[in-house]
Amino acid sequence: MNEVEDLKILFQTLSETNRLKIIHFIRDKKCSVTEIVEETGLSQPLVSHHLKVLRKARILEAAREGPFVYYQLKNKRLLEALGIFGEIACCLGGIKTKSRMFCCPNWWEKQSKDS
Repeated sequence: MNEVEDLKILFQTLSETNRLKIIHFIRDKKCSVTEIVEETGLSQPLVSHHLKVLRKARILEAAREGPFVYYQLKNKRLLEALGIFGEIACCLGGIKTKSRMFCCPNWWEKQSKDS
């Protein structure tokens, strides 16, 4: 695949609200399907479907520990990117809010204040 195709797959995968909720919940820990179901309120089959899509897009990785499978982010830099895109989306929409699902990295905040 080329870079454009990889980006297309990434953005298509991230364009689903429930997947963003799952990424937000998992952001800095390993979680089982049961934990994700409890946190998100989504059904187990729906969570399993979204986890499969996130794994196929190489966003999440899974590891079996005993009878459970735990999921975690493959690259935590994705959280920084989501924070940046969240800020850009707010600016484009004219929304000024301190409450964001994902936080921008410090270097981005400093750069955006200087601009």
